[in-house]
Amino acid sequence: MVYRRCGRSGIQLPVIALGLWQNFGDCEVFENARDMVCRSFDRGITHFDLANNYGPPAGTAEATFGRILATDLKPYRDELVIATKAGYWMWNGPYGEWGSKKYLTASLDQSLKRMGLDYVDIYYSHRFDPDTPLEETMEALSLSVRQGKALYVGLSSYSAEQTAAAVRILRDMGTRCLIHQPRYNMFDRWIEDGLTDVLRDEGIGCIPFSPLDQGFLTTKYFDGIPADSRAGKEHGTLSATDVTEDKIGKARALHEIARSRGQTLPQLALAWALRLDVVPSVIIGASRASQIEDNLGVMENLDLSSDELDAIEAILRSANA
Repeated sequence: MVYRRCGRSGIQLPVIALGLWQNFGDCEVFENARDMVCRSFDRGITHFDLANNYGPPAGTAEATFGRILATDLKPYRDELVIATKAGYWMWNGPYGEWGSKKYLTASLDQSLKRMGLDYVDIYYSHRFDPDTPLEETMEALSLSVRQGKALYVGLSSYSAEQTAAAVRILRDMGTRCLIHQPRYNMFDRWIEDGLTDVLRDEGIGCIPFSPLDQGFLTTKYFDGIPADSRAGKEHGTLSATDVTEDKIGKARALHEIARSRGQTLPQLALAWALRLDVVPSVIIGASRASQIEDNLGVMENLDLSSDELDAIEAILRSANA
């Protein structure tokens, strides 16, 4: 495994982290989830990313991970970086989502119980709350550190301006922001418009989720929509209308660049996301262990030449490849 330092901190992260957003809930096969987590750890993936609402249903991914910790990984707790988040809907009533101190504090207690942990390594505000004072949300994150329930705090999907403001508030409270988790991939590059500059200036690491755009930066949709894909599943996070000719055409063209490098398309997409100096690691999703093994192959060729980057840019900027 290749490990990289996260911003200006003492934490090093594996270039590939495993996210449990999908395929780890109660509607999935537990032994498959266990195989993916254990195989990941055996291959040097020490960072596992969760959230209170991961499943489906919400909460069950943390419960699944807790079972795996208890049966397989408990002796290795100090070798793991475990993250969770809160911000999206978890329970009924006015205190079950968004960014209030009440919700974030209660949610972390619930997450720790589901995973059987005394603390998490990273606790995130999962989304910016426009109706709660930012000071209150940051106070909740800072409180989690002071209570010993989290070692570090992070932000997810905050804009550049929101991130800069949150970091200043946390600093005044004596709490550093370790990491920012945005959506980022070849088809969604919003972080390049200001956020990466803020993270670089503040010494904060960036760990993108959906670096493969939920399967669009693989060959999965080249011949239609598989029944077990995110666009094919009844509880998937994509719909059939998301599978456009433009995306598939560009993915096919990118696939040819990957082949010329001796890589798979996912490996190329991961190397591309990891090219940024503020990105020490990316979070992958998986439905089986073989996908994780393929993604880990990116470590054999992480470097992209200027000619390759230009060719990729031309494809991404084309009207339709």
